[in-house]
Amino acid sequence: MLRVLYGGSPAASAKSLELILKDSAMSSSVPDEQYKIVGVLTNPPSAKGRHKELVPTEVEAYARIWNEARGDDIKILTPEHIKQDERTAIEALHPDIFVCFAYGHILGPKFFSLFKFGGINLHPSLLPKYRGATPVNSAILNRDEKTGFSLQKMSLGIDEGDILYMQETRLTGTETAEQLLNQSALLGAISITNVLRQTAKTGNLPHAVPQAGTPSYCTTIKKEDGLINWNDSAEKIDAQIRAYTPWPGCFTYANGQTLKILKARDALKIAVQDNSIKKNTDLAPGTVIEFNKQRGILIQTGDGVLIATELQWQAKKAMDYKSFMNGSRNFIGTVLGSN
Repeated sequence: MLRVLYGGSPAASAKSLELILKDSAMSSSVPDEQYKIVGVLTNPPSAKGRHKELVPTEVEAYARIWNEARGDDIKILTPEHIKQDERTAIEALHPDIFVCFAYGHILGPKFFSLFKFGGINLHPSLLPKYRGATPVNSAILNRDEKTGFSLQKMSLGIDEGDILYMQETRLTGTETAEQLLNQSALLGAISITNVLRQTAKTGNLPHAVPQAGTPSYCTTIKKEDGLINWNDSAEKIDAQIRAYTPWPGCFTYANGQTLKILKARDALKIAVQDNSIKKNTDLAPGTVIEFNKQRGILIQTGDGVLIATELQWQAKKAMDYKSFMNGSRNFIGTVLGSN
């Protein structure tokens, strides 16, 4: 039986873990393909909320749910850093392979020496494009026509490993980062289960091929990246909002208050369906043009009109555009962006 250590932290990684665990339970009916998750490696609990309560990662939370529901004994490891004591704890699990999706730590040769088959990593881009931590966001920001995921052998270089499997997805220009990441988590987990079953059966990892093409790299996302520049085009702001959903979110200022724009569309995307929608005006970028009961709140940009459909004042709850306008009756004519 193939023994697996799983590494990851956020909600999308927990979705992958759930699917892999369920498949591992079913693999017991095919002894030649049997594998088992013997442990999970995840970030330590973090302080959240007003009272700074320690909250476990979604991966830890799901592993605990699995253990309680199935009477399983998956070991949960939550080190801040992986040093000798942590490697000793991992070695005690006798893992054969490390499976990783969004763990977020740089791992060294001493770590990989613990595994007969090394490690495999699920990366949500078509490598070597968008190596690094924010490939999904980058694909949306750059308005790519396609993206996908890669299952790679882990190497000491960041996202430089040979490719075990790759799957492409066409983009419609409506996806959010959250949606794309969840899609990669589920489809990628299926590819992981296939690799684990094949490795258990043959005693070898499937054949991998070197990455082909010129590498590109992601940039780190900061909270301030969510600030909307109304001089940008509606198309660019639309992509920015989708790329930064759910974090860091996009925001602007209105009469000295912070205003989040949670959902919006470039008017050009729906103007072909509704010729009443303005495509542009002579108003200054950031000007709230009108309230369209069927579509949303129209805002002039540097090129084109953005239609906001979900908004949120600072420290208030998120609202659809109709509810928002009920409480913001003098909003039309406001020029957004000045704090």
